[in-house]
Amino acid sequence: MKKTLPQDRKISSETPERIPLADLLVFHHLARSLTSSFDLDTILRTILEHMEQMVEAELWMLLMLDEASQELYYAIAGGHGQEALRGLRVKVGDGVAGWVVQHGETLIVPEAAADARAVHSQAATKRAVRSVIAMPLRGRTGTQGVIEILNPRAEMSDYTIAFLHILADHAAIAIENARDVARIQQLTITDDATGLYNVRHLYSVLESELKRAKKQKRPLSLAFLDLDRFKLVNDAHGHLVGSELLDRVGRRLQELSRKQDQCFRYGGDEFVILMPETDAKDALTLAKVQLRALMETQFRMKSGLKLNVSASVGLASAPDDGAQVHEIIGTADARMYAVKSHGRGHVCGA
Repeated sequence: MKKTLPQDRKISSETPERIPLADLLVFHHLARSLTSSFDLDTILRTILEHMEQMVEAELWMLLMLDEASQELYYAIAGGHGQEALRGLRVKVGDGVAGWVVQHGETLIVPEAAADARAVHSQAATKRAVRSVIAMPLRGRTGTQGVIEILNPRAEMSDYTIAFLHILADHAAIAIENARDVARIQQLTITDDATGLYNVRHLYSVLESELKRAKKQKRPLSLAFLDLDRFKLVNDAHGHLVGSELLDRVGRRLQELSRKQDQCFRYGGDEFVILMPETDAKDALTLAKVQLRALMETQFRMKSGLKLNVSASVGLASAPDDGAQVHEIIGTADARMYAVKSHGRGHVCGA
């Protein structure tokens, strides 16, 4: 069923001398909707719903800018043929959307056949484009994306376009706020020195994974890893080199782990690898392979210094070693110290 605005009315197609109360209520509803959540997916869906309510068209799209690649991707779309857009990317400068991001300006193309930018968009979306309107989502740090409407079914008045600009402005603020909150949340669960998840996040994730493992009757294993004689690195080369080495070790552990595993910095020179749906036998095999690869890795520092590390690893698995956070971590920690007491540089399992 087609969603409608309050009082089942579209935005006025004629420019009024005074904004009707119903339209003011729409502005109010829009602002509240976009500021009531910091979840990006929720905000994007809200934007799409309002676009669909305001303008009858063949396709409504919201493209977001991937700053790393300088490409736009289709974050959300509504209308006929939206499924075909999944995975498509548009380079900044290409087509209608790429032009809008590059210039930070609204672009209205009433006759697509006569505009090369619209022709490019037609080729990218693999559909006949008769007319298009695209508006930038401009935030404090620049243009973050584009609202694009293909083949609107009626000529849009200045009033409707002005309302779309209001939507774009509110959307840009909401998206930027959501991203700021996400960055802050990421900082609270990330270790500054290594970029890995921190111990606070470990306890939270481990508790959740233990509950899931118990409910699904699946195993779960944890590796507790401590670098051997790491203090000697700090004593010989200084704490800056020591910090750089910890960062590189953390990155290497991530590379050596499976996609489903998660790496954490527990503290100091201690790391944890959480291995969901992995029993004690498989965890022992994995940990031995990872440790051997880690110890064979030569870490080249920014200064040109080349360093190797050794580590001692203790394993614990649920449900055999317990079903509580403190039981799993405590067991793995104790087994790691047992390795320390018997020569270092190997793995101790059950």
